[in-house]
This record gives sequence, C-alpha cells and structure tokens, in this order.
Amino acid sequence: MEKARIITASGDSGVVAAGSLPTRLVDHARTNGWPRNPGMELDLSWVLDARVNLSAVERRVASLPGRRTVKKDAQAAWLLKAVTCIDLTTLNGDDTAERVKRMCAKAMHPVRQDILDALGMGSRSITTGAICVYHRFVGTAVEALGDSGIPVAAVSTGFPAGLSPHHLKVKEIEASVADGAKEIDIVITREHVLTGNWTALYAEMRDYRRACGDAHVKAILATGDLKTLRNVARASLVCMMAGADFIKTSTGKEGVNATLAVTLVMLRMIRAYEERTGFKIGYKPAGGISAAKDVLNYQFLMKEELGREWLEPDLFRIGASSLLADIERQLEHYVTGAYSALNRHPIG
Repeated sequence: MEKARIITASGDSGVVAAGSLPTRLVDHARTNGWPRNPGMELDLSWVLDARVNLSAVERRVASLPGRRTVKKDAQAAWLLKAVTCIDLTTLNGDDTAERVKRMCAKAMHPVRQDILDALGMGSRSITTGAICVYHRFVGTAVEALGDSGIPVAAVSTGFPAGLSPHHLKVKEIEASVADGAKEIDIVITREHVLTGNWTALYAEMRDYRRACGDAHVKAILATGDLKTLRNVARASLVCMMAGADFIKTSTGKEGVNATLAVTLVMLRMIRAYEERTGFKIGYKPAGGISAAKDVLNYQFLMKEELGREWLEPDLFRIGASSLLADIERQLEHYVTGAYSALNRHPIG
C-alpha cells in the first residue's frame, strides 16, 4: 500500500497508510436534502405531557464515555466528520472585518493540506458546516466565502439576551437575510418558558420563521437559563411545532451551556417530533465544546438516538470557536505520533 508522509515541526516524519480512513463516514453532501419543517398547530396537551426522568438521563449520559470509544483510523474519520459539522463562530465585542475574513479563509480550508494528504483525504473538499457571525458582519462573510458553498449564519433577535422589542427582532432577521445569511440563529424569550406561556413562545417563533423566508432557522433555547430539563423538553417541542429547522442549546454566553444531559432530552424530543410529523429537525450544541474528545461523545449520542443521518451537516451542527484547533491538533498527532502546540493551529 502506498504510504503518505508528513513532516513534523522537529523534522521527523510520521507514516500512515494513505486512504486507510473509513471515507464513507467523512464524505457528505452539502445540500439540504430533507424537506423543511413547516411546523404544526400548537398542541398544548403534548407539550404539557412532556416529562423527564432525571436519574435515568444522568445514568444514560454517564455511561456513554466508557461504553463508546473509537481509536486510530476510526477516530480520525469521526473527527474529520465533526469538522464538516462545525459552525465556525466569532461572537465577540472586539470582532472586526479582518477577523471575520480570516475565519472564512479557515472555514474553506479547516485542516492543513499536508495533514489531509497524509490521511489520504487530500483530494476531498473538507469545509466547515457554516460561519456564524453577528448581523454586522454578514455581508463581509458572504463576500469572503464567495462561491465556496459555505452558508453564513447570523445570530439574531437581540442575541444573546433576546430582550429587544419584538418588532426590532423581526427586522433584524429580515436585514440579515437581505444581506445574504442563509441561516438565522434566533434566541427565544426565556420568560415565556419560565412562566409556562407556551402560546406566546409559539407565536414568537412563528413570526421568526416567517421573517426568515427561505433561510433556515435555528432556535436557541439557552438551556442554562431554563432551570429544568422538563422546561428544555417543552421548549424544544414548542419551537419545532412553530417551524424551527434546528433546535440549539445555548448562546455560549450562559453560565451553563451544552451538556450531554440536555442533549439527550432535546434529541428525544426531535425523535418524538419526527415520529408524529415525519419531519426531521436538526440539532446544534453550542458553548464549551472545545476538545476533540468531547465532540466525539456528542456524535456518538446523535448516532445512537437518531441514527446515521443525523451525523451530517444538514441535521447536525456544532457551535464552536476553538474546537477546530484541537481537532486539527489531534489529526496531526494521528499522522505524526507527536502533539504540537495549539498555536500551530490558528483559527485564521
């Protein structure tokens, strides 16, 4: 078998078997192949019947890391798949147009070419799932990405608190879509969940869905603010009934962001919604996922709960800013046998 070589920082070369990765896992189509969720009438009885067995959830997620592991070729393939599902994100107060342009360049070439060559993946087009920015930088990102096919996602509706006047939230969505955003990450009004005002949450989400037009809408639940897993389950159902294409855990600004327990609850609601309506809803964990070993657990849980289809970027995204650097570092270790410093893997 042909061997591919990669030179490490020290000048030593590692050797791996070219083309040895399970490429069927890595390959994907960027097109949104599933019918969009049109939503349904609010079914309050279904919402109020939602219950969560906390101890069962905790046992299930606690067993996952020890029960599911992948090594070597398989791990590299799973990590490359994770790259294609990343919404590469910058949502900082000091963001600049130049930072966004650098991030877009990284999104188009997220893994160094020498690493891809050594993995036998050099001829494949590996990109991130999307770029996620504030509305101000949507036009900058659209221009920088050109005809790459990578969509721009804009956070909206008064992100991250979601407390702007409703009419301004709708206008913000419309402005981002007009500037070229193909995906809109909206934040719900947490008060509606905490007070059990499911009718208001449904109406709000329906307005957001209409304002998005052809752009896909991801509903950010801000699960760290919702107090209970039962609230997470109910909010998930209401947002899907109102037409959300994705449900997303967090803004990344809450005290507690994505967790496996919250993920399990949201995935079970996605499964229940598909069983009832036939429509597939995507899932996006966000906030605090910065290590390659952590993203593997989310992938395993997705596959176990929803199946292989939910490992694709059409139905699975990971909101992250620093995760990509660690994945690239792990892939370099796979082909060289040595770990490099994180500063050798800049975002852009």
